[in-house]
Amino acid sequence: MSNYAAPIRDMQFVMKELAGLDRVAALPGYEEASPDLVDAILEEAGKFAGGVLAPLNFSGDQEGSRWQDGAVTTPAGFKDAYQQFVDNGWPALACDPEYGGQGLPRLVSMVVREMWKASNMAFSLCPMLTQGAIEALALAGSDELKQTFLPNMVSGHWTGTMNLTEPGAGSDLAAVRSRAEPQADGTYKIFGQKIFITWGEHDVAENIVHLVLARTPTAPAGVKGISLFVVPKFMVNADGGLGERNDAWCASIEHKLGIHASPTAVMVFGDHGGATGYLVGEENRGLEYMFIMMNEARIAVGLEGVAISDRAYQQALAYAKDRIQGKDMRVRGGGDVPIIRHPDVRRMLMMMKSQIEAMRALAYVVASALDHAHASPDANDRARNQAFSDLMIPVVKGWCTENANDITSLGVQVHGGMGFIEETGAAQHYRDARITAIYEGTTGIQALDLIGRKIARENGATVKAVIAEMSALDAKLAAQEGADFATIRKALAEGVAAVSACVDFILANFAKEAALVAAGSVPFLKLMGVVSGGWQMARAALAADALLKEGSGDPAFYRAKIATSRFYADHVMPQAAGLARTMLEGGESVLALEEAQF
Repeated sequence: MSNYAAPIRDMQFVMKELAGLDRVAALPGYEEASPDLVDAILEEAGKFAGGVLAPLNFSGDQEGSRWQDGAVTTPAGFKDAYQQFVDNGWPALACDPEYGGQGLPRLVSMVVREMWKASNMAFSLCPMLTQGAIEALALAGSDELKQTFLPNMVSGHWTGTMNLTEPGAGSDLAAVRSRAEPQADGTYKIFGQKIFITWGEHDVAENIVHLVLARTPTAPAGVKGISLFVVPKFMVNADGGLGERNDAWCASIEHKLGIHASPTAVMVFGDHGGATGYLVGEENRGLEYMFIMMNEARIAVGLEGVAISDRAYQQALAYAKDRIQGKDMRVRGGGDVPIIRHPDVRRMLMMMKSQIEAMRALAYVVASALDHAHASPDANDRARNQAFSDLMIPVVKGWCTENANDITSLGVQVHGGMGFIEETGAAQHYRDARITAIYEGTTGIQALDLIGRKIARENGATVKAVIAEMSALDAKLAAQEGADFATIRKALAEGVAAVSACVDFILANFAKEAALVAAGSVPFLKLMGVVSGGWQMARAALAADALLKEGSGDPAFYRAKIATSRFYADHVMPQAAGLARTMLEGGESVLALEEAQF
């Protein structure tokens, strides 16, 4: 078992050199996010993640959460850790100061949340869902609902959930059958069952605020007839204290492949007369409001892909440095050496390291864009950054989580046979990562969103602007000396050409043959991820080279950044050509067989 040490040096580099922390801190409302304050926050968060959360990761997985008679008990240490989490003010980091938040940029909270997810993914899911519920209430809730629920949710004393899926419905929210009956006092009685509710019941906080999708009696059919309701576990009295138990109960929790410490609940509403709910916003606009939560959750789940990959890499690296086996191929007659000296082990570690750095960079750059979209005083700048983040969120979510499956698998492979043994902990990262490509819309759903809503609907305007920005890097790369930058330049140019060809294909064919385009949508999403990651790695190499020439900072870190970027160009970017060919030429074979031929 390895410890977790937050990769603060790389986080700082990405924030400052790629995501533009200085520009974010210049936005109205974010002025307090000075480099010194941010560095202090990262140091403290790293201590909490490594010292409090990480030691509970393995034990929490082994023990798991337990259900009995409608109540859920989390593993030993989780309740105390959550109390420390609240006492230290971590839930409020990026929340609105009006409700007790600290008002820091999303870029800062993104970095801190990576630490929670890497150190203990099961624990991190609780504040993640709460943050999504806070976002939805803050943007769509009435003033009364905000005042009643947000202060305690922002502080972390109450947690939040999102209740979408029902038995038989899956991702098809048009099939939601839960119902909401209006009452004379303006409230609603909620009846129905929801499944896969992350942290739907637990013992770490005093109240749970469920956001529930349901239909009113007059609702039209389909997704246009869904409304959103606040359904608290305990009612809230006029003085803000907790009242009687609401008719919202946990019927069971799931037995899962991974994240055993995170209770995934089956929630039943209204079995004893109806659960009291409060309408959020207007009737029949629930899906619109829920997408606020889902967008927040999607980028957060993409970050889980980054985080769990980094945890697996740290453990694999520690093992590779410690495990003695075999001879060094470059030393004649030498003794046995750590397996990190073996070329293929180095290749696997570099595949892990380079992709993690590319994923982290892309996620942080999107977080920075969201900050600009929220706080920029210039309307055009807000719109441009919102369009960029909307385009890239399905890429961050889909590409980072698919990579996490591969990277955590490599972590097991580096361990060899010991990776298949639960006691080492490598297998836990592999198991935990598997859900991330399913959460908040599978990779296929993200890919359909990318090609349909984000590219075809706007005739490719935003993606073409991104392609132009990628292409503009060519001149800077061409001005650099040495084989590393020549290789990076060539790989990026080929990757950009592959993306451009696929975008043209989407725009030419989506309206007339959507299924043909959809057949290659996941390969295209991966292509977008690979090339967008290569774009960020090229920027990172340029920034590292400039800092080396200045003679400031850590030269070894900067040289490693350039070498890692070169590795990414050599070993990851070549995937672009194959993914593009699959998108451009592979659709017909996907659709060729009749169902009986499978």
